[in-house]
Amino acid sequence: MMSIEEIKLPDVGGESVEVIEICVKAGDEVGEEDAIIVVETEKASMDIPVDFAGTIESINVKTGDKISEGDVVCTIKKASSDESESEPEKEESTEEEKESTEEEKESTEEEKESTKEEKESTKEELTQKNDSSSDDNETSTVIEDVIVPDLGQDDAVDVIEIAVNEGDEVEEEDGLITLETEKATMDVPAPFKGKITELLVKAGDKVKTGTLIAKMEKTVKGKKKSETVAKQTSDSTAKVENENKENSKNKEDSKSKEESSSKTQSEPVKTSGKVYASPSVRRIAREFGIDLSLVTGSARKGRILREDVRQYIKDKIKNINNAEASTTSGGSLGFNLPELKPVDFSKFGEIETVEMSRIQKISGPSLHRNWVGIPHVTQFDEADITELEEFRKTQNALNAKKDNGVKISPLVFALKAVAKALELHPNFNSSLSPDEQSIIFKKYINIAVAVDTPNGLVVPVIKDVDKKGIEELSNELKEISKKARDGKLKAQDMQGACFTISSLGGIGGTAFTPIINAPEVAILGLSKSEFKPKYNGKDFEPRLMLPLSLSYDHRVIDGADGARFTTTLSKLLSDIRLLLL
Repeated sequence: MMSIEEIKLPDVGGESVEVIEICVKAGDEVGEEDAIIVVETEKASMDIPVDFAGTIESINVKTGDKISEGDVVCTIKKASSDESESEPEKEESTEEEKESTEEEKESTEEEKESTKEEKESTKEELTQKNDSSSDDNETSTVIEDVIVPDLGQDDAVDVIEIAVNEGDEVEEEDGLITLETEKATMDVPAPFKGKITELLVKAGDKVKTGTLIAKMEKTVKGKKKSETVAKQTSDSTAKVENENKENSKNKEDSKSKEESSSKTQSEPVKTSGKVYASPSVRRIAREFGIDLSLVTGSARKGRILREDVRQYIKDKIKNINNAEASTTSGGSLGFNLPELKPVDFSKFGEIETVEMSRIQKISGPSLHRNWVGIPHVTQFDEADITELEEFRKTQNALNAKKDNGVKISPLVFALKAVAKALELHPNFNSSLSPDEQSIIFKKYINIAVAVDTPNGLVVPVIKDVDKKGIEELSNELKEISKKARDGKLKAQDMQGACFTISSLGGIGGTAFTPIINAPEVAILGLSKSEFKPKYNGKDFEPRLMLPLSLSYDHRVIDGADGARFTTTLSKLLSDIRLLLL
């Protein structure tokens, strides 16, 4: 038997890609792993292969199209040799699946048709589903909200891809949408197995932690039919009323109020209709007009205590005060700068406008925020790496004879030296808490390395530097730098850094002021090493000196600590035997 299979675009890093080449045409015979199309991201191009042999039935895209993960690329006629062996068994299961699918479709259509009268339709639907189920193990469906999880930031992020459609069946942890933060892209997964009944966002929208993005139908089991129907009906009714109130309130509020109030919506939102709280806690919530579904319970099974309600009120008041302070001061960083007037450069001569790369668009605002929002201090020093460089050249010569492919760069020694210095000066391996009232010390050492690529600067992270040897770090640095230049870095490759190194030694320069990559508190800049005359007590001798530029956050690190760090770093690089101690 022949079956028609759809070939969909796989995960290519959570972004839309452009089709730059069609490798086949309708009627072509293809084998497993043969390329169907070639797509191009802003970082690299890649072939999209087929998973099985067959005949191309139709091509659903053309050159120049923009497609995303899950889009149908083509259909293929696939030969199936063993379908007929278990035909009777499959027919029974297929009929059962069809019947259940038809029931789900009918229930979904009933929900969509009665959106305006959702209270009544919810009662009818739940009653019908519970009447048709067995008394011993009854099942019913409920509609639950899907929200954006904690993003680790208060700023809104872009929705760059919608991975599902309304009516799709999804498994737990399946990607629903793809978001783009300042550093990377990330998928928002399905919190449970179910059906997408409504999508509330589209590509290009801005969302933040707690934003409602979709509604999903979930199957639940219960033993008491009447209790299940009553509870689910009341939950659904309350949810509809809350949504209607939210919608009417949002329409009446002005844009400025929406922006200020959205900053106070970053608390986790419960997606379940059930709220576990005692009568006294509910009474307190009613007095203050608090929706308990927005309060996160700290007790067992999410039960809400009085302390949870008090903390919720405190957080609300604090966020409102912060928003007001931000508004009156002219921005969250306390600056009220005059507007920069646009200039028509064409009046002075010929011009050309070139759009910024995607990496520049993402990193630009972050760099600006870090430079303006962090009180930078830069400490300059230099390290005598004469012996280190001789040892490095000797080891590379030995590796060349062994033909083991290992080539050690000076940056690898800087990685090990920084890791040791972070152990000796733990305040450099820390971050300022969000409320700026405490310091978070990290017990791991992950170091980011700035890599210059054709599309812009990226900063991949090397994990557990303190636990790895020189040759292992050399191979990992080589591998991750290649991934960066080829545009194949994933989100996890650029997360979790404690400290950053930016090396311009291969280009030139004597010193510079690197910008701290928040929430880190320091960054080290390396410039081009050069021979300088150094006095040894009797005469001058040529020594190879490496310029060091250390920028640090003055809120966390004092000037004396900054000088101690560079002094330690200089000693470690001047005598790498100290790394063994």
